[in-house]
Amino acid sequence: MNTSKQISQWRIVAASICGTSHSKNQQLCQDAHHWQVLANNVLLVAAADGAGSAKLGKVGSMIAVETAIEHLAMQEIGGFVLANDHLLQNLLTDALLVARKAIESEADAGKNQPQDLATTLILMIATPQMVAVAQIGDGLAVAKNSTDNLIALTIPSSGEYINETTFLTSPDALETAQIKVWREEIVNVGVLTDGLQMLALNMIVGEPHKPFFFPLFEFVANAEDRILAKEHLVRFLSSEKITQRTDDDLTLVLAAFGNS
Repeated sequence: MNTSKQISQWRIVAASICGTSHSKNQQLCQDAHHWQVLANNVLLVAAADGAGSAKLGKVGSMIAVETAIEHLAMQEIGGFVLANDHLLQNLLTDALLVARKAIESEADAGKNQPQDLATTLILMIATPQMVAVAQIGDGLAVAKNSTDNLIALTIPSSGEYINETTFLTSPDALETAQIKVWREEIVNVGVLTDGLQMLALNMIVGEPHKPFFFPLFEFVANAEDRILAKEHLVRFLSSEKITQRTDDDLTLVLAAFGNS
């Protein structure tokens, strides 16, 4: 929305694109994302990666992100809730449960098994003063504060074998969920699926890669035209610089808080 009055708000640029391996095999992108900004600068973000081995992984990821954001958007996320870590954790856990139940209902309606719609799920609630996340499976959620301190709010959750992870439909999904609340002056947040995690995370020390995130955060902070910015992000994710490092589906959600 264009306005002559300067207001503080979130700028968000997000995209999910099909990996080169899926494109070659004429497969659908299994990733999905969804976001919404509520009153009082409360930002909701969801990203999911449908299992490549699941015949309806794309359906699962789409249901997960849309159901979770819809559920969170209907809650009263006011100052009392935002100030209470326990209430935030319960809010995110409930959203995970609601998303899982929606997948189970869709599977039942189509006479499929829930694992046929297997997907990871990352949820985020962010304000200029804090960020809370919940994650089941791999992928990554990060935040940057006003002093350029960049932290991994979550880390990829891998199983015993390479490329193995926990899914929202897994029996132990909720028990293995990563849930974190970080209270700082938040300037940027980012969420990505596992296709980008090798580029975005130093896996040895478990720290986000600043040369990956900082230029992207600057890009979104200056993104005045959301449609054009998304086109730029899609081109970046489709570039040889990225595709020569990963052939997986890619989702990246970037947000910057500041004056506009």
